[in-house]
Amino acid sequence: MRTQIWTPSQNPLRDPRDRRLPRIAGPCSLVIFGVTGDLARKKLMPAVYDLANRGLLPPGFALVGFARRDWVDEDFAQIVHDSVREHARTEFSEDVWSELSKGIRFVAGDFCDDEAFDSLSDVVRDLDRVRGTRGNHAFYLSIPPKNFDQVVQQLKRSGLSESTDGAWRRVVIEKPFGHDLASARTLNESIGEVFPSGSVFRIDHYLGKETVQNLLALRFSNTMFEPIWNSNYVDHVQITMAEDIGIGGRAGYYDGIGAARDVVQNHLLQLLALTAMEEPLSFTARDVRLEKEKVLTAVTLPLDLNLYTARGQYAAGWQGGRPVIGFLHEAGISASSTTETFAAVRLGVDTRRWAGVPFYLRTGKRLGRRVTELAMVFKKAPHLPFIGSATAELGQNAFVVRIQPDEGVTMRFGSKVPGTAMEVRDVNMDFAYGDSFTESSPEAYERLILDVLLGDPPLFPRHEEVELGWKILDPILEHWAARGVPDQYESGTWGPQSAVEMIARDDRVWRRP
Repeated sequence: MRTQIWTPSQNPLRDPRDRRLPRIAGPCSLVIFGVTGDLARKKLMPAVYDLANRGLLPPGFALVGFARRDWVDEDFAQIVHDSVREHARTEFSEDVWSELSKGIRFVAGDFCDDEAFDSLSDVVRDLDRVRGTRGNHAFYLSIPPKNFDQVVQQLKRSGLSESTDGAWRRVVIEKPFGHDLASARTLNESIGEVFPSGSVFRIDHYLGKETVQNLLALRFSNTMFEPIWNSNYVDHVQITMAEDIGIGGRAGYYDGIGAARDVVQNHLLQLLALTAMEEPLSFTARDVRLEKEKVLTAVTLPLDLNLYTARGQYAAGWQGGRPVIGFLHEAGISASSTTETFAAVRLGVDTRRWAGVPFYLRTGKRLGRRVTELAMVFKKAPHLPFIGSATAELGQNAFVVRIQPDEGVTMRFGSKVPGTAMEVRDVNMDFAYGDSFTESSPEAYERLILDVLLGDPPLFPRHEEVELGWKILDPILEHWAARGVPDQYESGTWGPQSAVEMIARDDRVWRRP
């Protein structure tokens, strides 16, 4: 039995016997293209095992790998085994592994190899016969975006995209979805010719994180937040995704894409949409998406992109107590590269609720620490009946959703300091997932892979959202391209001085997460 979707008119606690029933996938397989990459090894294969370990996959589930390697099924099974032992979230169980390994298959070939895709088609049909997958197969494209169209066309040519007798075929696409609006539209049209819209799942793994989903629960299941969730009380919003690592061995992917395309266009704009959206009629995919699209349509760019955008490249510095090299000295990066590793922008949302409230978005690599958070900073009290010295250390109230790594929520407010004098100072009240629930949060890819296998789409952006994101970002990218070289910032700091100056023009400062 599927867990029912809660809507605002329903009581989510209506029956303690059915509100926590797990969603278990039916007979199916998952075919992963690009199984030799870091994403497959560190995230996808461990997530599949964790789902199996939690009893959320069917007994006859099959996992198929496709790559340009001279492997047989046993070789790929060993790769999966090693990945699971190293990266799985749940404890390793020989019994679970023994059952899962029975459905592991491998197909060797290149994306342009017709025979390899014909072999894959044979493997899929055989799985229907020996594992009972019943024609239900999902194809996960964990590959560079430039290869999406080629693989999708091969799936069409080989008949792998066709479903019959009530079975389903689905395709999963990793971001970035194109590199600008024109390429995103071309990609959407190409995929739409092969798979119907309901069978296309665009992965944004941030939408699978518990704290991101909790944002909707906090807003729409509590009466205390909604009255102040608007421009009457909110001064500004800051959305930060900071990484303390460099590009590592991802030069081939990252150079030419950069921080804005990699993070702002998808992760940060999705967080903005969830923060600013109105209450949906229900939490079905259609209703949630409609409200997010309204927000993205209403997003406005600053009139002067010179003043209210900033970009940078990390230079040499210190990180974690050790010296690190700059972006232009990373292996595979040209000394003349203009790819940004830091991006910041001020956006507006032209709706009655948010008119006049700036949204500051920033992301970067080699910053002070790894953290993702959404901070709603409130206006100062219009009148403080205290002497100036009593509130000298009082800042602005804030509501902070911590998305990673310390998942939870912080509320910052003023409180009297113990003593005989009247002195008010900021204090924090914290909610931490790890302290409040005995059940640990599933990894984002667990939730998203299970949703793909169930055909449950609320957490996946559709092509309209993708295109709206590019409409917002394209003018910024064009402006930066005309300006030449990004600003430099020392590794281990919080970005270039231009980002500090950007927010200071509004008499505001970046939060130190």
